[in-house]
Amino acid sequence: MPRVLRIINRLNLGGPTYNAANLTRYLDSDFETMLVSGMTDDTEQSSQFILDKLDLHPVYIREMYRELNPLKDYKAYFKIREIIREFKPDIVHTHAAKAGAVGRLAAWHERVPVIVHTFHGHVFHSYFGPLKTRAFLEIERYLARRTDAIVTLSDIQRDELADQFKVAPRDKFEIIPLGFDLSKFTEDKERKRKQFRDQYHIAEDEIVISIVGRLVPIKNHDLFLRAIKLVSEKSTKKIRAFIIGDGELRPQVELLARDLGLPFDPQPQGPPRLLTFTSWIRDIDVSNAGSDIIALTSLNEGTPVSLIEAQASGKPIVSTRVGGIANILVEDETGLLSQSGDVESLAGNLLQLVEDDHLRHSMSDKGVSHVLKNFSHLRLAQDMGALYRRLLSRGR
Repeated sequence: MPRVLRIINRLNLGGPTYNAANLTRYLDSDFETMLVSGMTDDTEQSSQFILDKLDLHPVYIREMYRELNPLKDYKAYFKIREIIREFKPDIVHTHAAKAGAVGRLAAWHERVPVIVHTFHGHVFHSYFGPLKTRAFLEIERYLARRTDAIVTLSDIQRDELADQFKVAPRDKFEIIPLGFDLSKFTEDKERKRKQFRDQYHIAEDEIVISIVGRLVPIKNHDLFLRAIKLVSEKSTKKIRAFIIGDGELRPQVELLARDLGLPFDPQPQGPPRLLTFTSWIRDIDVSNAGSDIIALTSLNEGTPVSLIEAQASGKPIVSTRVGGIANILVEDETGLLSQSGDVESLAGNLLQLVEDDHLRHSMSDKGVSHVLKNFSHLRLAQDMGALYRRLLSRGR
């Protein structure tokens, strides 16, 4: 029975965690899999409920965090080498940058037969300055030469990495989209909608626009707030905006809301405000059901889970056209896209969906069928299993 050692940066709430967890749980029983993870930080929501639901018990490396730390990274590298010597995997499959660096180096030096890496996004623009970006790119090129297959989540992401950034030749890339168990987003939606709207005192005639994700620079919540400001001034309907998530930029985002004159919760007394900061919500299926439109304003993305979940919930999307986003929706059928940073276009797309009930409902129906067809967790496991078998039969 082939053994797969799966290594991920950290098991925070997000696409990489769902990907690694679903592959560990649903990969064909012909494979034996061990899941190894680094640590989350205090600003991130725990994903323990995902692991509990799938009955997964990862091995944690206490020295491995998302941030660079040469001493801890060095220790993490040697701990992974120890795990490899004990587990004796036929395949080491790493997910995301930190795990990809220390995990692939460890696997190469331990002569693991097959090494696979998944890019869930990349840091080659909109994250760092030019010198640091160049350093990371050279590291990825070095690691790619020691990798048998590089998995991307979309053809757009593959094209960026192969053609624009020259990480590796195109024939080294495999496109395997994310896959999820989306059943909870399609079930019992009316009850969940009432639950969310009752909790936040949302009237039936109010249109709710929500954005889901960490409050960090790459998510560009400033653009969301500026677009909400324009929509609130132009719309003939009543709207409410919800920022679902938390993070290091919460104080700055709140400050901008004040500067823009956007009243927001929490308030001492009085009626609900235009804008609500909910912090983290574990049951995103409930908040999605209570929303009418889901937005995303990121500067860069891999394959954002929030937009897959939104479509499964029957919600139209308004987003920036970055990373792999165009691969997970059908433009003008399940969502509307604008260029990154274009507040007028983003606000115009939001306003169109707020004002046009028929368009919202039409996109809702198309979104559900689109993601259920293309983003199943069982399809993910089948595709990855086929790749593993092909690589093992080929050998190094």
